[in-house]
Amino acid sequence: MAQAQTPDRATWLWNPWMFYEQPQTTLDFLAAKDINTVFVQIDRDIPKAKYHAFIQGAHKLNMKVLALDGAPNWINKTGAKAKNNFKNWLSNYQTYAPATARFDGIHVDIEPYALAEWETKRGATVRSFQDVIVELANFSKSKNLRFEADIPFWFDEILYNNAAYGKGNLAEWSIKSTDGVALMSYRDTAQAIIEISSKEMAWGQQYGKKVRVGVETMQSVDYPFISFHEEGEAAMERALVDVQTAFGSYSSFAGISVHHVGSWMTLQP
Repeated sequence: MAQAQTPDRATWLWNPWMFYEQPQTTLDFLAAKDINTVFVQIDRDIPKAKYHAFIQGAHKLNMKVLALDGAPNWINKTGAKAKNNFKNWLSNYQTYAPATARFDGIHVDIEPYALAEWETKRGATVRSFQDVIVELANFSKSKNLRFEADIPFWFDEILYNNAAYGKGNLAEWSIKSTDGVALMSYRDTAQAIIEISSKEMAWGQQYGKKVRVGVETMQSVDYPFISFHEEGEAAMERALVDVQTAFGSYSSFAGISVHHVGSWMTLQP
């Protein structure tokens, strides 16, 4: 069995205007939270030079930076343009950016279950999601970039059966078809997080892929049990120690991912 590596700490940075306006403050926050990997949203309104500077600063702090984007409609015709714009922007960026300012990978958040057709045409919607994951995995490979995707923990309850991919479990398929996943295992106790992440961790180990365990800091009024917003940062960190203890022996355990920089910055102690 492959040896487990030192667990990573990652986070999603959805608002790149943070480093456009306050680059050092943003980097200081990431460093203070011991972040090793940051998923950074691509916004084509931000000059590429600002991404250059931020990524160079992150690299000096031994952080990896993955290009972040995605939307539910990336899997259908209405979102194809946005998906292709992302690919074109990133191709151009990687070609012309200084070596020290290039992205280390791609991280997508697509969430097809937000579409109405997830309920009305589940099989076809799942197949379209699979098509896009394969497309983006191939694109990433062509650019020599790591490819990761966000998946909800309950994908392990979704089955697929189609001509292109055969039949199986969508979480297992997603893990096999990427370099790794960030599991949106959003609960506010260590026990619950461990329980809903265990199948994915085992699949990651089976296929030699990495699984990040994700936690939420955004407020959820309707479902407070999915976030550490009420409990605060100290409670979250205590829970994460238990999660790391539970999964530390798995070669598939990539570490913890905290969603997201904006809400983490305002999380109570």
